[in-house]
Amino acid sequence: MTQPDAHPSHLLLGTCDYPEHVPQDRPAPYARMQRELGLSFVRLAEFAWSRLEPLPGTFEWGWLDDAVEAYHAEGLRVVLCTPTPTPPAWLIRAHPEILAFDAQGRVREFGSRRHYDFASPLYREHSRRITRAIAERYGQHPAVAGWQTDNEFGCHDTSRSYGGASAGRFPEWLRAKYGTLDALNAAWGNVFWSMEYTDWEQVKPPILTVTEVNPSHVLDYNRFASDMIREFQAEQVELLRELSPGRFITHNFMIFESGFDHYDVARGLDFVTWDNYPTGMLELFAPPGTSEELKTRFARTGHPDLVGFNHDLYRGLLNGPLSGGERLGRDGAGTPNGPWVMEQQCGQVNWAPYNPMPAGGAVALWTAQAWAHGADVVSYFRWRAATMAQEVMHSGLLRHDETPDRGFEEVAALDQTQFPVGPVPARVAVLHDYESLWIYDQQRHAQSLSYWTQTVTYYMALRRLGIDVDVIHADADLSGYAVVVAPAITLVSAERAARWTDAVNAGVKLVCGPRTAFRTPGGETWSDGQFGPLSELVGARLLQYDSLRPTLPQTVSGAGDLNGTFEAHTWAESYRLNGAQALAHYQGGPLDGQAAVIRRGNVTVIGAHSDTLIGTVLEDVLGAAGVPVLPVPEGVRVSRRAGKLLVQNWNPEAVDWNGTTLPPVSFVVRPDDAGQPLEGEQDA
Repeated sequence: MTQPDAHPSHLLLGTCDYPEHVPQDRPAPYARMQRELGLSFVRLAEFAWSRLEPLPGTFEWGWLDDAVEAYHAEGLRVVLCTPTPTPPAWLIRAHPEILAFDAQGRVREFGSRRHYDFASPLYREHSRRITRAIAERYGQHPAVAGWQTDNEFGCHDTSRSYGGASAGRFPEWLRAKYGTLDALNAAWGNVFWSMEYTDWEQVKPPILTVTEVNPSHVLDYNRFASDMIREFQAEQVELLRELSPGRFITHNFMIFESGFDHYDVARGLDFVTWDNYPTGMLELFAPPGTSEELKTRFARTGHPDLVGFNHDLYRGLLNGPLSGGERLGRDGAGTPNGPWVMEQQCGQVNWAPYNPMPAGGAVALWTAQAWAHGADVVSYFRWRAATMAQEVMHSGLLRHDETPDRGFEEVAALDQTQFPVGPVPARVAVLHDYESLWIYDQQRHAQSLSYWTQTVTYYMALRRLGIDVDVIHADADLSGYAVVVAPAITLVSAERAARWTDAVNAGVKLVCGPRTAFRTPGGETWSDGQFGPLSELVGARLLQYDSLRPTLPQTVSGAGDLNGTFEAHTWAESYRLNGAQALAHYQGGPLDGQAAVIRRGNVTVIGAHSDTLIGTVLEDVLGAAGVPVLPVPEGVRVSRRAGKLLVQNWNPEAVDWNGTTLPPVSFVVRPDDAGQPLEGEQDA
């Protein structure tokens, strides 16, 4: 057998396999097929605890030993998982206190997955025990390239338990944060509705109240629950670093998952991975307000910008070196360490309200897009379709009868060498922050306008202009960008405001959306009103806000570079000017004549939620910043990486654009001409 290049400089592929689901003679032929298909990695054992330890303290490693050796013999690199997302029945029945509670105060029972409370000290003990056992057995094995912790933190609304161990730990966490009950009561504004506490044990999780829960209580409970996930994973990471040195450690994050602070949880990892299911994402996870027309048009591909946003989010989740050393790559030190797609859809899924078969070409298109947005490895879920239990309707690269499915053929036809690894040359950043997400969505004030809806609207406007985008934390270094967009950063501290001010004063152009800096870090409003510590930089304060029902749109009239009229929906806010200039005003309605878009120096604020207005303002700002735009038709997208340009057509029909006919559901890779403008590209 010819051995492949040990460290190729292009995209690599893998799959997720389940030797515990099949007869023990199957891993050897599967491994051979995977190698012949061009795969380099295989992920194993995330749900295998009951097979690894069928009785307390009794381990059965033989089946996994054989599988690891079979993959190793074919030259595949193994990603092993800590099997903690599925504690076995014997553990749960002996210690039911491990189980979590839902938002209705009910125990979430055994018989599925993710049935544990992150705060449970007993479960933490067993998590460390099984992690140590599997790491001691395989941590030095030459086939093992790295580790995945657990699986999909937060999936099925499991980030937070509202009873049991978490309810017991929460008062302790609050005492550590606030020190005194007086400080807690003041921070939460508990004098309102007589909610003041006189004993720490009086504080419970924020559920089952008669009406609205105190938003500051919710914000702190979300912070607490996120800390429990961080602590839980950190214990596993510490053991894996000790027992499996030189191997990477990652976690597979979820589509638009909102239950914990991913930046905080990811901090100790070498790189991050995420699980990409474009059709299911469009049906189940699309932000509120996504139209049925859009869902129908992209039903067999997913929408490029919903997928693209998640790629860019997870590419930007880690910044800077790992504490204590460099971050390891896909094959150890000095190898590519960009993000992965750990689970890539390769056929129909089984868990969305509707699960259409993907269009021909979609699997290849998804793979190419992942690469263009920074992925160094794409791993397909799953190898063989499950013949049992909850996922029998979910596809794999192989059908139930082990024959290659449609996705297999698309993967076989891919030329991986056309996808070189390297940087994504983004000059524009979109700011994101989970605490703003939590407090925004706790009091939306408009049913169809969520944090994700507002954020993705700005992201989509940039992508329609052909712009490559980094999605980064709201406190990240902004100095390398020409334009920074803060669509929905509603929680702004004095420290955050100072960092943004320094960046703006250094020449960065900042664009903010509605409700920017409306909240303090504690969740209340600023006593001097929006924009709090950003008021001087923005040169204005909030005047009015209006939650617009679908039958009450608001017209915005612009002048100069924003000449024209625009229809705002869902949200509109206006401003009192104190140094800023109004670029657009509301026309008619209760906000008639009031400022809708304002600018002071390098800072622009858009107060109205309007797709066309947002796109027009962003194009104006990009032009002023010297960032070329390349407007693309709906469903066509461009992305740049490592000197290459990926042109994608996500539409179900061919599109003529830029002198080229793009077939339906297709892509083309071409040189980026060293950053020179494409035909049709323009300085805005």
